[in-house]
Amino acid sequence: MRAAWYERTGPARDVIRTGTLPDPEPGPGEVRVRLAVSGVNPSDWKARSGVRPMAGPIVVPHSDGAGVVDRVGPGVSARREGERVWVLNGQWGRPLGTAAEYVVLPEDLVAPLPDVCSFEEGACFGIPALTAWRAVTVDGSVEGRTVLVTGGAGSVGHYAVQFAKLLGAAKVFATVSSATKAEHARNAGADVVIDYRSEDVAARIAAETGGRGVDRIVEVDIATNGRLLPRLIAKDGLCAVYGSAKPEFSLEFVPLIVSGAAIRFFIVYELEAKARRDAIARMNDFFARGLVRHTIAARFPLEDCAAAHEAVEGGRLMGNVVLTI
Repeated sequence: MRAAWYERTGPARDVIRTGTLPDPEPGPGEVRVRLAVSGVNPSDWKARSGVRPMAGPIVVPHSDGAGVVDRVGPGVSARREGERVWVLNGQWGRPLGTAAEYVVLPEDLVAPLPDVCSFEEGACFGIPALTAWRAVTVDGSVEGRTVLVTGGAGSVGHYAVQFAKLLGAAKVFATVSSATKAEHARNAGADVVIDYRSEDVAARIAAETGGRGVDRIVEVDIATNGRLLPRLIAKDGLCAVYGSAKPEFSLEFVPLIVSGAAIRFFIVYELEAKARRDAIARMNDFFARGLVRHTIAARFPLEDCAAAHEAVEGGRLMGNVVLTI
């Protein structure tokens, strides 16, 4: 199969190569997907740069993708062959991810792709959309509540704003860093958009909520934004954290304990199986009804995998980056 891979970590141009690897075969409980598109996420370039040990001597990067099931292993219904699907966790805890013509995964990591969704869109569901869903829904409904999405124009944030609105949030706030990103967040449904580079976020939230704060925060960077948490969170509110720019951070204890605020950390790869199944079913329902917008910021051919990594690492694009296989 055609594939992109690396045999050591380092800068994308130095370590990523493309060529031919043996076709993988599905084992018991597994399916093989012939991929049309691979999704590129920040976790992919971070893994390639060496933030975590390599999963094998050769690593085919990327966890997200979409395509068609072309072969099933023992114990999997043959009816899945020919099914359009999106996949998740492709390169989490295993060496061979989705930057290739084929990927083999356990059946429960391969979800039906609604007919109205393109393969490009499906390649954005595993990390961006599922992370957003978990952050918005973990530990209770947002119906009738106020929600703040930090980084509301990012790949996760854009989905989080939409899910919060679809699930009945009373008001959705989003922070952004430019006028263009502000428009992107508004188009997703954000009621109030705050440019954190030119506005006092906490003061604006206080003014908009009568000093109460927000019930739910979807947090992209707790290390940077944690200092504001006591001024943002409502009484007994919840901050769902899925990212941090630094491995360590500090929080003010007294105002947070007085507020009764909760902080819930999660990583989308490690969701409990039932929570993952439920999330996939609910998201797919919204996708199938055409209720969710998807943004593809850039497309690269498989042979330009290094350039795709550089584009995501640069952090200037608004939306998801995909490789066409």
